[in-house]
Amino acid sequence: MKKIIISLLGIVVMGIILTGCSNEDEDEIATPEERFDTYIEAWNKQNFSKMYELLSEETTGIYQNEDFIDSHQDIYSEIDVENLTISYESMDEEELNDAVENGEAEINFSVEMDTVGGPIDFDYTAVLTKEGETVDDQADWFINWDPGFIFPELKDGGKVEVKTLNPERGNIYDRNGDPLATNDTIHEIGVVPQQMDEETSKKKIAELLDIDEDTIDSKLDQEWVEPDLYVPLKKVQGASENTIGELGEVKGVSIREVTGRVYPLNEAAAHLIGYIGQIQADELEELEEEQPGVYSSTDLIGKRGLEQLYEKELRGEKGTQVLVTYENQEDDGDGDTNEDVVLAEKPVQDGKDFTLTIDMDIQKEIYKGFKNDDEAGTAAAIDPKTGETLALVSSPSFNPNDRLYGMSADEWEKISEDKDNPLLNRFVATFAPGSSIKPITAAIGIKNGTIDPAEKITIQGKEWSNGESWGNYTVKRVSTSNEHVDLADALIESDNIYFAMQAVNMGGDKFVDGLKAFGFGEDMPFEYPMETSTVSASGALDEEVLLANAGYGQGEIQISALHLASTYTTFINDGKMLKPTLLKSEDTEEVWNDDLITADEAKMIRDDLRQVVKSSNGTAQKAQEADFPISGKTGTAELKRSGEESGQENGWFVGYPSDEQDIIIAMMIEHTEDKGGSSYTVEKVTDILQELKK
Repeated sequence: MKKIIISLLGIVVMGIILTGCSNEDEDEIATPEERFDTYIEAWNKQNFSKMYELLSEETTGIYQNEDFIDSHQDIYSEIDVENLTISYESMDEEELNDAVENGEAEINFSVEMDTVGGPIDFDYTAVLTKEGETVDDQADWFINWDPGFIFPELKDGGKVEVKTLNPERGNIYDRNGDPLATNDTIHEIGVVPQQMDEETSKKKIAELLDIDEDTIDSKLDQEWVEPDLYVPLKKVQGASENTIGELGEVKGVSIREVTGRVYPLNEAAAHLIGYIGQIQADELEELEEEQPGVYSSTDLIGKRGLEQLYEKELRGEKGTQVLVTYENQEDDGDGDTNEDVVLAEKPVQDGKDFTLTIDMDIQKEIYKGFKNDDEAGTAAAIDPKTGETLALVSSPSFNPNDRLYGMSADEWEKISEDKDNPLLNRFVATFAPGSSIKPITAAIGIKNGTIDPAEKITIQGKEWSNGESWGNYTVKRVSTSNEHVDLADALIESDNIYFAMQAVNMGGDKFVDGLKAFGFGEDMPFEYPMETSTVSASGALDEEVLLANAGYGQGEIQISALHLASTYTTFINDGKMLKPTLLKSEDTEEVWNDDLITADEAKMIRDDLRQVVKSSNGTAQKAQEADFPISGKTGTAELKRSGEESGQENGWFVGYPSDEQDIIIAMMIEHTEDKGGSSYTVEKVTDILQELKK
């Protein structure tokens, strides 16, 4: 807040020096109105030097030229005066004659201006007096000026202030109204230097706040610090009552309750929600180009996730007050007090609240499934009947509250260098889906007529090659199918060779067209930016080995967990794939692509997905441990470099309750090669669904 003090010893205005007409060389002496016209002309142009020349001797005896000009310039500049207009009421002949006779004229005038706080207008009365004698024994007219000419409220003293009104940042809620990012009470820990025990206080404070003593010293060494002033050290969120109690007993410590940003889900939603942090110089420079004057170097802005994505809406708009304040607001003896006066106000606009389709309980439960065993991976959960996104999880993660409230540079560096990369947002990324893509391959082949679900294909052995052009490369399967394999067998037992053969038979163009119908190669119609799912690096499948591998989810095909979950809505909605949504205010059940397969074909694949769990040959038998029927498809994506016999395996499972069909979870866990592959992921999803049904 900047303050411009108006006193009876020094006053006002900002200006452009311009030439104005003086009446000194005129043959006739100006009337009061003509003199005031000259003054207004200078005032409208903010030519304060010329205005000063037109003031009475009494006025110039009180206010010096420099004070008059500087004060006007300071105030007008501070409140950003534009479109200044002054007008007045003309005197009639009788009033003019009286003025000439009495040597004093009163002119009522009006002032209008635009300011940083909005328009200001007021009425005031100017008094002009005759001064000096001419050769004709006549006098000229001059203005008796006082601070009320600037604003009437300044006539008896006071100061002009421009006060910024900061908006409250919008909250982010889950579908049930539970906060995911909110403004709540936190503790600010500070000290009053002169009350501290230099030796013991600092050591104890550093220990309880988990900071080093050098940090405390740097706070106490700031230029503005005085022995008797409160010096804030650190804001803490979620500290135990014991810790707060212990801090309160340390000499010199002062604890204040302040409002701060809080993220109740901690690590579980860090990548989705993000956090706010101190604006950096490069960020300020960029934002200043986009939104001049909106941000300052002390602002907090969204750094990741939705906090960053919806920064403009969450932030709101600052308000501004232009007001006159008085140092002495005591009763003046007449029962009146000089209370602050608001001259103009641009109302503050608090940030917009967002309600997501996310379910806090589902988000927490899925993240817990990763966290309990320190797993890296990702998962998405959606309501297959509405398309509402229920959870978006990336693991490992970090605590945004720690990041906002005092995580040290060393701690942040440790997180940044962690081999499991907790700063990587995996739910926006795409991965090889492995066999979890096979129901999509099946649907594409059924739709274009290249797959007959009832046709049994002869497959012998565990490996298959389509001829010499493949060299030594073969597609391998772990399926226990006999040599006559139909679609149901291939889905239940996850037969790689069956789907490789069908992809080759289908041809690259038809398969790519089918994948495009399922959303590959296009930006996902989703509020949160996601990586685009791709068919291959080139966008084509014109190499036969690449085509064969894509048919069972290997090769170069990549898809995100959310996109994969969305493709499975096709089987629950009779051939319609729903568009996933994230904002609760949006329409639900919006179709992404329609008529991908018929209702009967969708039911057939649903039945096969149930058998993936239920059949003795199924790859997801672990899901039978649930108290209710589960359907789904497993997938193991092997990531190995050329020439390697084996590599990292990522285990997938896309599962949903067979009867209720109220949630689909697509989960991928990295490095399942020593944990049972996709069966390990099946166990995780089953446990999560079990917990959610309790």
